[in-house]
Amino acid sequence: MATISTALRHFKEPTKEQLTEIFFSLPPLGSGDTNNKSAQDVEKMDINAVLSLGEAVEDSYAGKLHIMAPYLAFTSLDRKSVRFTIPLSTIRRVERLNARAGIYALSLLTWHGMKIIVQLTSLRPTADLFCSLLRDALKVELQRGQMKLVKSFVKTCYSEMLVSNSSSVPENEREDGSLIREEGDGGSQDISFHGGLGLKFKFPGDPKKLREASKIKLWTTYLRAHGRNLTLLRYPQCTRLVQVGLPNRLRGEMWETLSGSIFLRYSNPGYYERLLEEHKGRTSTSTEDIEKDLHRSLPEYAGYQSDDGISALRRVLQAYSFMNPELGYCQAMNILAAAILIYMSEEQAFWLLEVLCGRLLPGYYAPSMHGTLLDQRVFESLVQRCLPIIHDHFQVVDVQLSVASLPWFLSMYINSMPMVFAFRIVDCFFCMGPKVLFQVGYSDSGLVTAILKINGEALLQIQDDGGFLNLMRDYFASLGDSAHPDSTDPRARAITRFQELLLVSFREFSVITDETILSERKRFRGEIIHSIESFAKRGAVRNLRSLGRFNKEKAGLIYDALYKAICIVPPPPAVAPPPSLITTADGSEEKPETRIGLRTFQQFLSEIATWARNERIVMNGFQQRIDREIAEHEFIDRLFFFWDTSCRGALSFQDLVSGLDGVMFNDLMENIEWFFNLHDKNKDGYLTKDEVLTLSESFLFIFRYEIGDAYLGAVSRFMTNAFEYGDALLPQTPAKADHASDDSEPPTSPIIAPNQPYLNLATFRMVVLADEVLESFFETDLSESFKLHPMPEMELPSAQSGFLGDIWSSIATDSNKKMFNMFTDEIGKTIGKHQVVHRPSIGRYTKLEEPKARESLLTPTLRKTFSKASLTESSTTTLAPSSSSTLSVNTTLEPPKSVSNVPESGSLSAMPMIHAVNAALMERTPFAIDDAKDDDEEDDDDSDGDDNDDQVLDEVDAFLEAHDSGLTDADKEVANDLLHASPVK
Repeated sequence: MATISTALRHFKEPTKEQLTEIFFSLPPLGSGDTNNKSAQDVEKMDINAVLSLGEAVEDSYAGKLHIMAPYLAFTSLDRKSVRFTIPLSTIRRVERLNARAGIYALSLLTWHGMKIIVQLTSLRPTADLFCSLLRDALKVELQRGQMKLVKSFVKTCYSEMLVSNSSSVPENEREDGSLIREEGDGGSQDISFHGGLGLKFKFPGDPKKLREASKIKLWTTYLRAHGRNLTLLRYPQCTRLVQVGLPNRLRGEMWETLSGSIFLRYSNPGYYERLLEEHKGRTSTSTEDIEKDLHRSLPEYAGYQSDDGISALRRVLQAYSFMNPELGYCQAMNILAAAILIYMSEEQAFWLLEVLCGRLLPGYYAPSMHGTLLDQRVFESLVQRCLPIIHDHFQVVDVQLSVASLPWFLSMYINSMPMVFAFRIVDCFFCMGPKVLFQVGYSDSGLVTAILKINGEALLQIQDDGGFLNLMRDYFASLGDSAHPDSTDPRARAITRFQELLLVSFREFSVITDETILSERKRFRGEIIHSIESFAKRGAVRNLRSLGRFNKEKAGLIYDALYKAICIVPPPPAVAPPPSLITTADGSEEKPETRIGLRTFQQFLSEIATWARNERIVMNGFQQRIDREIAEHEFIDRLFFFWDTSCRGALSFQDLVSGLDGVMFNDLMENIEWFFNLHDKNKDGYLTKDEVLTLSESFLFIFRYEIGDAYLGAVSRFMTNAFEYGDALLPQTPAKADHASDDSEPPTSPIIAPNQPYLNLATFRMVVLADEVLESFFETDLSESFKLHPMPEMELPSAQSGFLGDIWSSIATDSNKKMFNMFTDEIGKTIGKHQVVHRPSIGRYTKLEEPKARESLLTPTLRKTFSKASLTESSTTTLAPSSSSTLSVNTTLEPPKSVSNVPESGSLSAMPMIHAVNAALMERTPFAIDDAKDDDEEDDDDSDGDDNDDQVLDEVDAFLEAHDSGLTDADKEVANDLLHASPVK
């Protein structure tokens, strides 16, 4: 079973607009919310602005204010100091301030009562346009009714309870943030805000060591002054508080706020519950894989030792697989989902998982893991640049960095280090964005490089992969220990190894920027894609049930042709086979596999079969090129369904290998039988007359571009002999005696319908062997027309950027190339140097001489029973010209007629009979009207000349009336005037 994906080749670098959306953590346009179509119709715009808070608790920052309906966003000039993204529906009031002359300022009042002052520093017309767009966007939000949903939504956020003075939430919490449940309440308590499993099963770590109470106070002060959940403003203090560590109770809400998943949850209320309800009871390959991994997801945590935790994890993973069936479920997603469910509700975890897999970590949790492999390659490059000594040592002892770093990347360190430290890294990752992958976050080269730097001396002593893994395991286990246990300074002794790790990664490797990561990814993307494709090819060949008579190298060439066809004409997505009542012994079901349809099969066959493509050699005096087009004919369609042995209407890689194995290694007799079975529609061992004609059309299609008339003559003789031999082998019907005459007619063949069994395999084989051209075709040419050659390496989509790259990508398109070829062809036609030559599919005969036909293989017994009906029927067969691949045949059965100059069948010998058939087929029938008369006879007919002339004129007039010239009356007048016009002097 093979699942072939070409998604990696369709990767496109994000546009400037998409990068802006990613920076502001916005959902992509059209995702999730189906009611924001009108909001998206509002034009996007950005303007220079200066941001200030109304209470003057922070400094003012210059930057850019963006309106991207239904969101308003701001970033400072350095793109890291200040940033916010707030939905327009959370803005209660917008006022223009009465400032001094030349100042254009707006006051925005948010849902939480926070006053934001925005000074627009652009020209007055630009500021007016921005205000007009903002007004239109706010009207749309009001009409949608989205503003009414804010009140109910913010009640689900813990920060509302934390900031509210009247809240009694802290009295119901333990020091670590979990809820205090009274005895007898059944383990349940009515809470309106969302929370994770930690509310019931406690959060990891010691709350006193984690200083939970101090963190809660600091965050309460910050959220009260800078907004919260939907209206949070991210000032430098926010980043510093995140680096110190989020409090357990607030961590889930801050994760979704910093990542932007809160906007998806806000825009799609109730979607998670509806998705589970619609797919209730549904099973798939993803759900089966999820069940296998449920009990391997953080089993040491108490919540996943109970049904509550396992059921919540199952629902989240299944819901994501239903929403994203192309990705479904991949390993390591269970670790990620289990970790975030400790701090978040199911709905919160569901949307955060969508943001992680789709935007923050694209390609990490895909079947090919291309995102992880790409960042691994980037990581190795950065280690070589930043730590060359360690890199060189690893090269000498042949230690692979990915042996240890790949699990770190996939599990966000959650499986590699204590959870309390892993969650600190996750905090920084959500706050600082994807660049944390390489600076301080989970799979970052900054943090990993810092790990390598701190352990540099020990790493230079290892000699194999096992020593590397043991060293890293011991280091992670000691992250809570003092980094300087022997220091006399108590403050130095209080610094843990984890704090030292963060300090080194932030300070010494802060040079790793977003631009560095993007350039390195572009640099290595092609290498990773080719590596993944090569691995997928080896896996597909290895998983074949049967190679037939191919070796693995030849099967790989078939895969290359199939992959190219899939890239050009993508098939439908891989789906699981239909359910069957018959199951295997182990009860396992077939995995989804890639199957190609007819259009993709035509492209595939054109890559390996010479007759399945139209190749034209074009010469126009400027260039000589080969234009290739896919041929379309019933023969190719018939071959597609002939190879579809499972009757699914699509072909798998195994079907193609088995189908080619059945024709490429055949000898003469096997090829004849294969061609016969291909056209035997009902598989009864006989060809009907209609199928014989279809088979002849297949011949003409294959031979359509051959030089000379050798193959056309072979098809003509094939049809003659096929009907001749077919009639000769039919049971004979005795002729009725005519009492009025002494002459007796010989036995005649019965008249059969065109759809009745007519020609069997033995007769077909005899007909083919009667012709030298067809015999050579089946002996060698048919099998050799399938050619397996190494495919040229397909180029990946250009990743060029910049002004010149954009210009070249817009010029070098396929449509422009076609226009250039058409232009040069027209010039070539003008100067008389345009020439087109069709390349033959077989190419055996290069001269116009036609080989001689063999003598008939009819035995004397068959000759005596030959019927005149077959001659008459054969005489009605008409071949199309050699330039056409269409065969027109009259199969209407008529009563036996006498053929002139042909003796009775009882006295026929072999050669005279063949000559008679050829004469009846090829010679033109004489018509009496064509006979030239003598002069005397013409004189006799002159007396009736006047009458005949009148009849002829009448016929001409009738013809002209029936066939209009297409000219209007005015056109006809102009034409008549031209007849009498004089030339210009």
